[in-house]
Amino acid sequence: MALSMGLQLRQSQSLVMTPQLLQAIKLLQFSALEVSAYVEAELERNPLLERVEDEGGTFEAARSDDAGSDDGGDGPAAGDAPIEGDWASPDLETSRESMEARLGSDLGNCFDEDRSLGPAPAGNEGLTLTTPTWTATGGGSETHEEDRGLDGFAAAKPTLREALLDQLSVASRDPGTLLIGRLLIDAVDEAGYLSEPLDTLAARVGAPLAQVEACLCLIQTFEPSGVAARSLSECLAIQLCDLHRFDPAMEALLSRLDLLAKRDFPALQHLCGVDEEDLADMVREIRRLEPKPGSAYGMEPAPPVVPDVLLRAAASGGWIVELNAEALPRVLVNQAYYSRIQKSIKGEGEKSFIQNCHQTANWLARSLDQRAKTILKVAGEIVRQQDSFFLHGVAHLRPLNLRTVADAIGMHESTVSRVTSNKYMATPRGLFELKYFFTTSIAASGGGEAHSAEAVRHRIRGMIDAEGAGVLSDDAIVERLRTAGVDIARRTVAKYRESLRIPSSVERKREKTAMPARRAG
Repeated sequence: MALSMGLQLRQSQSLVMTPQLLQAIKLLQFSALEVSAYVEAELERNPLLERVEDEGGTFEAARSDDAGSDDGGDGPAAGDAPIEGDWASPDLETSRESMEARLGSDLGNCFDEDRSLGPAPAGNEGLTLTTPTWTATGGGSETHEEDRGLDGFAAAKPTLREALLDQLSVASRDPGTLLIGRLLIDAVDEAGYLSEPLDTLAARVGAPLAQVEACLCLIQTFEPSGVAARSLSECLAIQLCDLHRFDPAMEALLSRLDLLAKRDFPALQHLCGVDEEDLADMVREIRRLEPKPGSAYGMEPAPPVVPDVLLRAAASGGWIVELNAEALPRVLVNQAYYSRIQKSIKGEGEKSFIQNCHQTANWLARSLDQRAKTILKVAGEIVRQQDSFFLHGVAHLRPLNLRTVADAIGMHESTVSRVTSNKYMATPRGLFELKYFFTTSIAASGGGEAHSAEAVRHRIRGMIDAEGAGVLSDDAIVERLRTAGVDIARRTVAKYRESLRIPSSVERKREKTAMPARRAG
């Protein structure tokens, strides 16, 4: 059989992840703060994007004031058709005209003509989905230096290394001590502990071990107290020495911190040679110490949690789910500026750049709009599924998985997973991450309705908190749960108890019999 060469045409289909699709996926998974940072970067890069400012006006949420009312309003009632989300306030057109006239922009790039969220799944009447719209009036809103306040000029907080180096330069002028001290300080980790052995550091700098130990003793006198310790017991001993509370009994206690972790107080009394009352005072003293002295330095403050969804009760008894206006980046595409500069473009490079900016700006506006709609859909379905939780508390939390929500709103599980990542809902019962409402299922004894794992953990904590003088073993908790209709294994109870950081029944009994919890601090 002879081989021959030729050209053939074939038609095939393939899934390609375009940059725009990747951008939409990233925006969907980002938290509110990450989306704001991303939009800020795009505003700096893209000259066609405009930020929508609250210029002396208000930023209002479109509310269904008549939701659930009996006077024939727009709210749902029993037997009505499925509810649709309302994306437009009554005077949106007026606000649009005023903003278009002021900015010379076309709001059609930011708001789609079809603002309906689509029909909500049947059941749970009385749920209203709304998203914020905006109205702006007034003049410009430039930020001046004098408006920033003193917080904008606050000095950066020094790191632990900088603080230790400053103290070292004051404590010694000897070149050898300064050299060894810098090496030791570089080996101190973020928690304030010396992370490398002294003999290794001495070999690295080529100095006698005794000289390195002397320099370490000098650094251990610096602030914060307990810094540069090589173990937890040494860290606590340094702090107790500074407080003049380090005696032989305390030294014996610090040598067996494992017994303290096990709450083996009789053994600690025998080891330290003290009675029950003195041991209680020593334990209280240790609990007031700082196990991580370096934690106060160089750590970035925890970012604030901004709720993406707000939940409030309707007058009729249902729920109103709305997006948080403060967490929504608001951008417009400046069509007037695009039309003006397009006429003066001469080179192909400039034309390509402006076209790319225009395409990116339009896609970003649509992606933000779609992100808001998707979050609202998922949050609305979560509220429908967990209505008993919002009414009665954690004990009534139902088991829920991603597939249930995805099938109800007609989306893929991966989309629901991205929506629930780093998104929070402010409810009358507190602030919760959307993933909190997705818990595994635990079978009910007798074939009843399954129980949520989070609700079972709540029951276990309640049983242990109310056990009083007696102590409930894991087997006893299993029997009580099975009596209440929860079919659970002993190892599962132990796992949930450990996740709640509750000691075992042996440790709790030892603590209650040897030293009452209130006397132990």
